[in-house]
Amino acid sequence: MNSLLSNPFKQGILNNEVQIGLWLSSTSSYLAEIAATSGYDWLLIDGEHAPNTVQDLYHQLQAIAAYRSQPVIRPVEGQRSIIKQMLDIGARTLLIPMVDTPEQAREIVSATRYPPLGTRGVGASVARAARWGRVENYMAQANEELCVLIQAESKTALDNLDELLEVDGIDGIFIGPADLSASLGYPDNADHPEVQRIIEQSIRRIRSAGKAAGFLAVNPEMAKKCIEWGANFVAVGVDTMLYTQALDARLALFRQPPLQTGNKNSY
Repeated sequence: MNSLLSNPFKQGILNNEVQIGLWLSSTSSYLAEIAATSGYDWLLIDGEHAPNTVQDLYHQLQAIAAYRSQPVIRPVEGQRSIIKQMLDIGARTLLIPMVDTPEQAREIVSATRYPPLGTRGVGASVARAARWGRVENYMAQANEELCVLIQAESKTALDNLDELLEVDGIDGIFIGPADLSASLGYPDNADHPEVQRIIEQSIRRIRSAGKAAGFLAVNPEMAKKCIEWGANFVAVGVDTMLYTQALDARLALFRQPPLQTGNKNSY
């Protein structure tokens, strides 16, 4: 396997190693490179909820490339054309949001594979993924090191979890706590005991099926619980949230908090 195609993140989850990650929502290649120097195992470049263009994603892949942290791209959705772009700019690991059915999962896997195994458009000679044609036999090697992760974040997805786990080519399933808690009837309350029970149960089911289980927990204690339950790729923070917290904490050293007046729910 050409070293340009190797995927240490995929190898890590296959080895049952816990991969500690960080969410990148800033859309900044500069901040992405700063994060890469910290030594996280993986860095999720968010194209779903952060305003990243394809060029933004591309520049962040470039910024991370020199470091050991492995980039994972979450596109806005799992359309074939979008997946093609993400792979061509050099993503080797994708996290696809809002996957509810095995049919969706199979279409996503197909979009990552070249014909005759799938439907990925052929354009390696003009793509960063193959270093503009300089990686010999790229098409013959590419599938082996691609890592396809999907997000189960609805009641429908959990109802179909066993079928999703059976889809060939799906390497792992990520439990999305915010959307899942809303879908289960507990909006903005992922800490609800019933939601927590379902998260634990789902992580254990995923790992029992031999797939990788993922989670995002900005609360360190929740991240530790998920790891205890068996999750083996866990993001433990979001760059924009950490930046905001650091800014507020520094200012608080020098300024008293403002007086709270009027309705406590006003902004």
